[in-house]
Formats: sequence, C-alpha cells, structure tokens
Amino acid sequence: MCVMDKKLKILTYGCQMNVAESERMAGQLQQIGYTLTESFDAADLILFNTCCVRATAEDKIYGKIGEIKKYKRLNPALIVGVVGCLAQKDGEDLIRRAPHVDFVLGTGQRGELVSVVENFESTRRQFVDTSNVSGLIDDENILPVRAGGVSAFVPIMYGCNNFCTYCIVPHVRGRERSRQPAEILSEIRETVGAGFKEITLLGQNVNSYTGGGKTFPELLRDVDKISGVERLRFMTSHPKDLSDDLIAAMAGGKNICEHIHLPVQYGSNEILRKMNRVYTVEKYLALVEKIRAAIPNISLTTDLIVGFPGETDETFAETLEFLERVRFDMAFTFIYSRRTGTPAADFPNQVDEATKHARLEKLMALQNKISLEKNFALDGQVVEVLVEGASKTDRNIFTGRTRQNKLVLFEHGTEKAGDVVRVKITQVQTWLLKGQIAG
Repeated sequence: MCVMDKKLKILTYGCQMNVAESERMAGQLQQIGYTLTESFDAADLILFNTCCVRATAEDKIYGKIGEIKKYKRLNPALIVGVVGCLAQKDGEDLIRRAPHVDFVLGTGQRGELVSVVENFESTRRQFVDTSNVSGLIDDENILPVRAGGVSAFVPIMYGCNNFCTYCIVPHVRGRERSRQPAEILSEIRETVGAGFKEITLLGQNVNSYTGGGKTFPELLRDVDKISGVERLRFMTSHPKDLSDDLIAAMAGGKNICEHIHLPVQYGSNEILRKMNRVYTVEKYLALVEKIRAAIPNISLTTDLIVGFPGETDETFAETLEFLERVRFDMAFTFIYSRRTGTPAADFPNQVDEATKHARLEKLMALQNKISLEKNFALDGQVVEVLVEGASKTDRNIFTGRTRQNKLVLFEHGTEKAGDVVRVKITQVQTWLLKGQIAG
C-alpha cells in the first residue's frame, strides 16, 4: 500500500447518492495514499462527482471545471478527474470541451478509480471510459470515508427502471441493481460502530429493492433490528411501488422515522400520463390516505416539476388544487429542464421560460403557506430531536431534526452531537422550528 501523503479534493454535485458515492471513492483512493483536503491549492487530485439532472447543475459544473485550469497551470502535476452522471452523458465530449481534464469515468466505472489514477500517475495519458453503465461496481467492500456527524447514507441499489419521460437518470445510471443484504447490513454495523446514529438507505427507487430475494420492507425490518441504529430513514420511494407491507413495517418499526419522501411530480392526470409516472392523482391520494391512517404523525414531502411540455393554465390550476388537498409538509419544486436524450425533450408545446418562472412562484407561495400552517401545529409542543451540532452561523445555537425530519434550532447547554433531547417549540417558521430544552 502506498504511504505517500497525497491530497484529494472532491467536489460533489447533485443528490444524496452522489454524496455516498464520493465517500466510497475517497475510501478507494485512501488505499493508495490520498487523504482529503478542502484546499484546491494543496490538492494533488481534484475529482468532480457530477450531476446532469438539470441544465443549471450541468452549467455550474462546467463552469467550475473551467476554473480549475488555473490550478493546473500553477501545478502541472495536478490530476483532474470527472466521474458520475455528467461524465457518463458527455464522455469524450467532456475532454474536448475541457482539455485539461485527465480522465473521465462513467457511473459504472467507479470501481476502476484506483487503477485509473495509478495508471495516469505513471503514464500521464488521458483516459475515458463510460462503457459499463449498468454493470456491478466493485467497491462495496470499501469502507467509505465519511465526514464527522451523526447521519450516514448507505446505498442499497443503483440505477432505475422507470424511464419517466423527463428524466435522464436511467440513461446515465443504467438499470436497477440491488446490493446483497449481507453487504448492506455489514456496512451499517460498521457505520454505527463508528459512532453514527442515523442511517438513510438510498436508491433511485428503494421500493423496488430485490437483493438476495428480499423485499425492501424485509430489509428495512432487518436494519431496524441492528443495535446502535437509533434512527432509520430511506429515500426515494416511487408511489407506484410503495406497498402495504412497507407501510406496515414503518408503523410497526422501533427506529424507522415517521417521514416519507414521495415524489408526485405533478397534480394533473394529463401531465402525469405524459411524464410516464404510471399512477393517477386519485391513486396517489388514496395512497396518502392509507399512509396517514396507519401512521397518523407521518411527515410527507415531495418533488414537483413546473413547466412540463403541454402544461396549461388548467393543468397548473389542478396542481394547486392537488397541493391544497394533500397538504405536504414540504415540497422541493423545480422548473422543467429539457434534457437531450429524453422523450420529453422532443414533445410539442414546450412552455416558455417566463411562464415557467411565474408558475413556480405561485406554486412555492402556496406550498410555503401550507408548510407554515403545518408547522404551527407544533407550536408549544415538545418534540424529540437528534442533535446534529452547533449552527454554522451561531455557535451558541444547536441544530437537530425531529423523527419527522423537521429542522429544529435551540440554545444548547450540555448537549452534544448524537444526543437525543426533548425540545419545546417556541417559534415556528416555514422551513424550521425554534425552541428550548424541555425541563
């Protein structure tokens, strides 16, 4: 094993899955002498772990890659690599657009990272490989290098089989592949042994997990039994696959948190059909009713897309009405981003940017109103909070989250990260709650 101290700077863009995969890549590179640094100037290797779900993310990444040229001029030995979804999508074009990049690895090539870096160190020849989009990734036995904290992401599967018409993920991450249960449970035991209290299981659609013949509810129950797992979360769930057994597992679980992120994407059957979401508004509403009947204190969050091709004033009005009916605790709202290679990119009746932005503002205003009203129900209540640590802006204030995944700020005393404390809510805001330690 190489003992030379080399410095690695990773820039991670996009989803929680990318965060988890960056941790695994840091674990791989640690084996050949690389340790993490926050400094661009000190880095021997700068690694971009990329996203291409939206054009804005892609533009931001290319802008940052362009900035790295100055570090390459100052340090010609610096290695610059690009991995992940944008690397998979653009491949050789990325090198042509940014010639100072030394290697490009697609989403299925993560297991090659060590050999690629070692080869470049000795040959200094550019390298591109995006050939293995749906392949197995040989790094599951690598212990991730996680930042300090109380929460950890654990991938349970990769890829997606759903092919929503707006989404590039299946094209850049390939078809679904599930990790074996024994690997997942072993990683979680090591993770809680290292002091992490909260585990989030990750997948593009965790509900379709099939590793080792197990269903996702069965895996969830197994993880819930592991000593040291004090809170258990998962994301993301596709509404078409959320089963009665999963609802039962959550309702009967000890450490499974009362929160589901359930992306609906839109509130009109006409647009849902064009999106290839498979379910209807009525089926989604029935599912929400079933979940809330079984888990009355559940927090429900979602994703919503505005400006999908064919959206009209009428379909948008249906979506606002839908929001009023469901009353999500929170929604992540996005403007539709036209992605080359997806069917929706060629759909007629594309919506102009001004209309998209105007509708997004209306959607956000309504959801913010609902979120605030939902939070007001907690005013004066005592909630259980897992302490995450001191606020970045005020060291006298600690932050943490409820089991329903609501952010809470409070003045701390003797509490420390990882403690579970009871906080009385004294002030309510749209995106967070404030309180004081309950006596």
